[in-house]
Amino acid sequence: MKHVTANLFRVAALALLLILLFRTEWLSFLLVPLTNNNAPAVYTQNSLPALAAAHLYLVAISIVGSAVLAILGGVFVTRKSGEDFLPLSRAIANAGQTFPPVAVLALAVPATGFGAGPTLIALFLYGLLPIFENTVSGLRQVPASILEAADGMGMSAMQRLFRVELPLALPLILEGLKVATVINIGTATIGSTVAAKGLGEVIIAGLISDTTAFILQGGLIVGLMAVLIYDALGIIESGISRRIGLRPA
Repeated sequence: MKHVTANLFRVAALALLLILLFRTEWLSFLLVPLTNNNAPAVYTQNSLPALAAAHLYLVAISIVGSAVLAILGGVFVTRKSGEDFLPLSRAIANAGQTFPPVAVLALAVPATGFGAGPTLIALFLYGLLPIFENTVSGLRQVPASILEAADGMGMSAMQRLFRVELPLALPLILEGLKVATVINIGTATIGSTVAAKGLGEVIIAGLISDTTAFILQGGLIVGLMAVLIYDALGIIESGISRRIGLRPA
C-alpha cells in the first residue's frame, strides 16, 4: 500500500509539473483570482519549459563541479597524509553555506559580468558542504575489518579506495548529492537577479508586477522539480545500496 501511495504521488506531481510547464492555461481559473487590474494570469514573456531547462542546467553544472571538488577533498582528508587538513577543508566547505548567495553574486558580478557566471559560483559554493561531509562520513564508516581484509588480499591503496571504500561509501555520498541538488534547485532562482536564465525570472516578474499568479507558477514549478528529482535520486540510491548488499533486495 505504501508503494502504491508513493507511486500515485509521483504521478500526480509529475502531471502537475507538466501542466504548469506546457499547459498552464488549463489552470487559469485558479490563477485569475491571484491577479490585479485584469493582468494576465499566465506568464508568457518567456517559454516556461526553456526557463526550466536553463534552471536545471545551472543546477547540474554547479553540482558536478561541487561533487568533483567535495569528493576529492573528502578522500584526501580521510587519508593519513591529509588528516591534518580536515579542519581547514571543513571550514572552507562551511563557508560556502554560511556566506549568503546574494553576497556571492554581488562579489562575482564585477569579475564575471552578469549572466550564468555569478550564479554558477554561488551554487558551486552552496553545494560543497553536504557532499563533502557525507563523503567523509561514508569513508570513515567503512568497517576496519573490511579494510584489513582488502589489505590482506594484497590490494594497493588505490585499489582499496576504488574497489572497497568508495563503493561502500557511495550511498552516503549520493545522499549528500541529493541534499545539495535540492538546495541548489531552490537557490538557483536568485540567479535571475543577475540576468541568468531560470525560473527565478517568473517569480521576480510576479514581485515586480505584484502578480501573485506568477509567483505561484514559478514557485510550484521549482518545488515540484525539487521533490521529483530528490525522489528520483533516492530511488537510484536505494538501488545502488541493494546492489552492493547494504540493503535487503
